Amino acid sequence: MNLVMIGTGYVGLVTGLGFAKLGHRVACVDTDAAKVARLDLGETPFYEPGMPELLREMQEAGRIVFTTDLKSVIGGAEIIMIAVGTPAGKDGFADLSYVEAAADSIGSLLDHEALVVVKSSVPVGTNRAVLDRIRRAMGAAGREALTTIVNVVSLPEFLRPGFALRDFMEPDRIVIGADDAVAQQTLDRLHDGITAPRVLLSLESAELTKYAANALLATKVSFINEIANIAERTGADVREVARAVGLDRRIGPHFLQAGIGYGGSCFPKDVSALHQMAGTTGYEFKLLSAVIEVNNAQRERFVTRIVEEMHGVRGRRLAVWGLAFKGGTDDVRGSSAIDIVQRLVGLGAEIVAYDPQGMELAQRMLPEQVQFASTAVDATTGADALLVLTEWPEFCDVSFETVRERMAEPNVFDGRNLLAELGLKGMGFAYRGVGIRE
Repeated sequence: MNLVMIGTGYVGLVTGLGFAKLGHRVACVDTDAAKVARLDLGETPFYEPGMPELLREMQEAGRIVFTTDLKSVIGGAEIIMIAVGTPAGKDGFADLSYVEAAADSIGSLLDHEALVVVKSSVPVGTNRAVLDRIRRAMGAAGREALTTIVNVVSLPEFLRPGFALRDFMEPDRIVIGADDAVAQQTLDRLHDGITAPRVLLSLESAELTKYAANALLATKVSFINEIANIAERTGADVREVARAVGLDRRIGPHFLQAGIGYGGSCFPKDVSALHQMAGTTGYEFKLLSAVIEVNNAQRERFVTRIVEEMHGVRGRRLAVWGLAFKGGTDDVRGSSAIDIVQRLVGLGAEIVAYDPQGMELAQRMLPEQVQFASTAVDATTGADALLVLTEWPEFCDVSFETVRERMAEPNVFDGRNLLAELGLKGMGFAYRGVGIRE
């Protein structure tokens, strides 16, 4: 099929490359000319394992192109997919301005039968509003007679940074929200080559499914952090509890890792959007209020513990390992690590940070006094404490004998329990995890 992808952010680029790998012809459109130029040269705008290789492969095969001109590629499009950002606004609601702009552009140019697919995470009712907006724009352009041959489908994404390409090709399920069987069949054929259950829903149910999934995962994170806080007061170990609880097939082990809370570009905004969406219907979503409160408090608890156990951090040198919101990505949006560093800088701490992929983006968000090291070990030179804020596996492979020699004081505060099994106490470190029996 001929597919036009509007948006080359994380979801748009991964999805566009995925469909190109399935054999479709994909034209990716973005208003950012500099990003399009980089993509034309085979350069990916963010870190995702396997993506540079797949991009070059699809370009060489002639299955994917990049442009800033929607008009030049929309003519032959059978499917037009909207994959633009829906960031949280100041009020917590999803900002739909990019989705609306994409719909207006489509409507002003479309002159043939096509299926419009909303890939962006959007509140319930958005897909129908997008269809109305496209049809109004078509009418304003003098093509009102063609409005009945345009349809909209919801195709929510469930990609995990660091595993996105695998998640595209091997998803747990493909959720399709549509009003008619023809549209459902078209989306089914679009995914030929992927073996996964097709879940056919209404537009509204598909829209709500994405938010429900992320909110439930965020709830598991906040829940296990509450258990960790109880464990610290009772002598229990949250790792043992999580392992035992996770063996229950009704619960599962995923997202039961205690730490400094969830972050990223999806969980915070989607949880907030669902919370606000519920409010607009007159329903008070008390559970989500608690999930958000617990997550925010977990970061504050971690900072408070550092301050209390070090008797203040003003003028103290702190090494930070990890700035991305999770390992396997350079994404620092909504990162708990960024928030914690900002809080510590505000308390007068001197920060030297290292992240394998996220430092370039982090520099734009952190105060200028934050220093950056070229290696994890270098960050610890002269440090009064080491803070582990992102679960990069390579942090487990450093020479901790060298780290101990480099540090001024052997304090380790592990916000991800990443180093818990390495026996750091036996090496002379004062090790503190989250919810771990000490």
